[in-house]
Amino acid sequence: MSSSPPSAADTALPRPRSAAVFDGPERAAARAYMKGIGFDDAALKRPTVGIANTWIEAMPCNFHLRGLAEHIKRGVRAAGGTPMEFNTIAISDGITMGTKGMRSSLVSREVIADSIELTARGYQFDALVALSACDKTIPGCVMALARLDIPSVMLYGGSIAPGRWRGKDVTIVDVFEAIGAHSAGKISDAELTELENVASPGAGACGGQFTANTMACAFEALGISAGGSAMVPAEDAAKPDVAEQIGELIMRILAADLRPSKIITRNSLENAIACVAASGGSTNGVLHLLAVAREAGIELAIDDFEAISKRTPLLADMKPGGNYVATDLYRAGGVPLLLNRLSEAGLLHRDEITVSGRTIGEEADLAVEQPGQRVVLPIAAPLKPEGGLAVLRGNLAPEGSVVKLAGTERRSHTGPARVFESEEDCFAAVKRGEIIAGEVIVIRNEGPAGGPGMREMLQVTAALVGEGISEQVALLTDGRFSGGTRGLAIGHIDPEAVKGGPIAAIADGDVVTIDIDARLLSVDLDEATIAARLAAYTPPPPDFSGGVMGKYAKTVSGASEGAVTG
Repeated sequence: MSSSPPSAADTALPRPRSAAVFDGPERAAARAYMKGIGFDDAALKRPTVGIANTWIEAMPCNFHLRGLAEHIKRGVRAAGGTPMEFNTIAISDGITMGTKGMRSSLVSREVIADSIELTARGYQFDALVALSACDKTIPGCVMALARLDIPSVMLYGGSIAPGRWRGKDVTIVDVFEAIGAHSAGKISDAELTELENVASPGAGACGGQFTANTMACAFEALGISAGGSAMVPAEDAAKPDVAEQIGELIMRILAADLRPSKIITRNSLENAIACVAASGGSTNGVLHLLAVAREAGIELAIDDFEAISKRTPLLADMKPGGNYVATDLYRAGGVPLLLNRLSEAGLLHRDEITVSGRTIGEEADLAVEQPGQRVVLPIAAPLKPEGGLAVLRGNLAPEGSVVKLAGTERRSHTGPARVFESEEDCFAAVKRGEIIAGEVIVIRNEGPAGGPGMREMLQVTAALVGEGISEQVALLTDGRFSGGTRGLAIGHIDPEAVKGGPIAAIADGDVVTIDIDARLLSVDLDEATIAARLAAYTPPPPDFSGGVMGKYAKTVSGASEGAVTG
């Protein structure tokens, strides 16, 4: 990305909110507080810019954001503003995966959005920069920006570099899959340790087109992130410069009063969905874009993802289904290259404005393609004619379910159900080698309310890959899947089990049919049998009845509505 330095005309910048906090004799106490910690009169007469940071020391994805924020603040000061950094929470999906801690992940999205909103409203910042990295921090930040509707921009902290193991690039998903191989006796303790020692070689978000990079791409396509900023890797020498440019950019956004409501539109959301579909992105993109649309007051439904993905070819050969990682996409041309391809195919709403002040079509036209790159394929020769997502319905998912087509070549599967009441029960069976080829694994009571928190099932799907049986079974759940999942895996089944969804009626041995071409997910049971079983079904008692998890379970919507609260 690029930006020009502020001009002399930028000295009279607007202060539409902070003046009420710091101006006039009656605000002397507020100024006194700030002078005690280093802000002088000149600083308090400039526009205040909140720097919403999701830094945390408990994971690599967001570990480097504390340092990156300093570069944003430098840019803000150079352009005539006064930055004020604040922090919110972050939960690592990867570290909590397969434990009860993973229930916190999706819940954290709402807490992140709420906390940024509360801080920005309390201090009445004139503008806001949100700094994100791990999966839920990205949509949580953008949800807050949409709610607040003050001049804003989101900066993604960037992807980790791939690890190198035995002559090939590896990501953290290789470790999850190796756990399955280890359980099956295919690799030794020493080999597993050797891989874990190199798979995550520094700071930055997970390297494939998993949820973090999916959402980073989507929000650049949406226009709320600056063109060319998303795929600059976390530890690339250019990242501090990008951050400083974002600090300068937010002051121009403030001067122009360019708000999220002008950027987040129905058409720009369709651009974001097309980017997810073309890149083979995570099914979590469905949840998060539905949530952003709701915050922006824009009608968007799960079936819109189906329609857009069906007309959008799969263009990016990205892990987990493909061969390349996010750093490869950066070198190939980044998100602008993907947008350029979509524009060439007539699949991009080119006139949508972005935080740069340019249209998304103009950003696409700025793409610089690396000669000979093979990460993003030509429109004439896509990986697949349809995008990476599909929405299935049927008597198991009346409100819909989502499957990642980029993670499998199979188009159908029919087999006997093998039912588990939790992820832990299923993973234990996988570790014992009890899953039989041909089965349809059913994991229920892991939905937004039933979990609560709608856990991802990467531990299970990766173990199946590692054991070598992922292509002989299918898996369905009212929970979620990681962007790193491979295989025929259907998630987001709505209604979920604890809300009386038909997934609660399945019993071991029932014949389940998955038909991608027909967009069908069904069980061979009549309506009367389903109704009788639902009436007799009692879900397991919840792990949490109070606290934030209990509140979430009581207020969260279904997956087909984005699993939002309020």
